Parts: sequence; C-alpha cells; structure tokens
Amino acid sequence: MKSRNLLLGAAVIALGFTSCKDEKATEAEKKVDTYVVYVDSIGNVAEADAKTNWEAIDASYQMRINDAEAALENLKDKEKAQERIDASKAKYAALRDKMQDDMEVKEEVSSTPAPVNSKQQLRNALFGQGKIGDDMNFSWVNKDNIHSVYQQFIHTAEDNKDSYSREDWDEIKLMYEALDSRKNTVEKEGLSSEDNRKIAGLKFKFAPMLKVNRMGAKSEEMRDAKQ
Repeated sequence: MKSRNLLLGAAVIALGFTSCKDEKATEAEKKVDTYVVYVDSIGNVAEADAKTNWEAIDASYQMRINDAEAALENLKDKEKAQERIDASKAKYAALRDKMQDDMEVKEEVSSTPAPVNSKQQLRNALFGQGKIGDDMNFSWVNKDNIHSVYQQFIHTAEDNKDSYSREDWDEIKLMYEALDSRKNTVEKEGLSSEDNRKIAGLKFKFAPMLKVNRMGAKSEEMRDAKQ
C-alpha cells in the first residue's frame, strides 16, 4: 500500500513538472510570436508616423526582443525559433537603417541655412552679422555703442560706394534714416556730448556723399535702360 502511494505521488509530481514545462513552453512561444508580429506590424505603419514615433517604437522593440531571446531556453525547437527571431531581426535592422538615413537627410536639409538675400547681406555689412533683420529692430543700439555703429555703417558705405546699385543706395538711405531715428531716442538716454559731436562729424561728411551717389546710381540705371 505504501509503495503504491509512493508511485502515485511520484506520478503526480511528474505530471506537475510536465504541466509546468508545458506552460513555460507555451509562454515562450507566445513571446517569440509577439516579437515576430510586432516587427511585421512596424512595416505596416505609415512612414511619416513611424519617423515621428521612432524612439517609442525602438524602445518597445528592445523590450520584445529581450523577452523573445530569453524565452528560447524554454523551447524544445530552439533552432526553428532562433531562425524566426533572426529573420525578424534582419527585417527590423533594414527598416531601422532606412528610417535613420531618411531622418539624417531631413536633419541635414533642415539645418542648412537659407541663402541670404542681397538686402540682408548689405545690412550685415553695414551693422554686423544678423544685427538688423526684416523687423528693423534697433533696440540693441544704445548710448555706449551708437558711435561705433555709425562708424561701421558710414565707413562701410564709403569703402564700397562704387559697387552699390540704385537698390543698394535706397536700402542704405532707409537704414541711415532708421539709425538717425534711434539716435534721437538714445540722446534722451544719456548720450555723451563727445560721442554726439563725433557722430555729427561723421554725418556731416556722409550726408552729401549719400545724396550724390544715390542720384548717380539712378542716372546710370536710367541710361542703361535706354540703351
């Protein structure tokens, strides 16, 4: 009787182990299937959506591949499962490389600076790189730097006067008047009498030069148009 009970106990334990192994194998197969299906599903996602959410997609992928590879230990046919995993790995790698290449190209294009138009090039030369844009904001000009701003503006215009077109001189006149308008504000903010005197000297020399060269450029343009 005792022997029979021992045999029955051993059988129950054996069935328990078998059942446990079957459950682990079933769970392992599910994890491999989940991984393979997930990789296939990525290929069906719209490319624009995939690029936008690529970090989340890749994080989810890493979790599933880790689960699938860990599940191999509980599978009978490990080689077949490994082949499925490797095939999905290759599919994912190809998709990932394509996405990364496309995103790098997009990043390069977006980071490429737009070509600077001739008007902005002129402003950069007269005031400094990027100091004056389309907003015509002169708030950066103050009582401490306005004299040097006039110096750069006027000396640059004088040095390049022979190369300016009529449109350039119109732009220079516009910028010059805007700078003068800013000077009126700066004077009330404590512009020193010495700097004010130096600016007056620069303006005294520049004003007639601006007028003569602007008129000359217009006359030359009219002459070229008639020819």
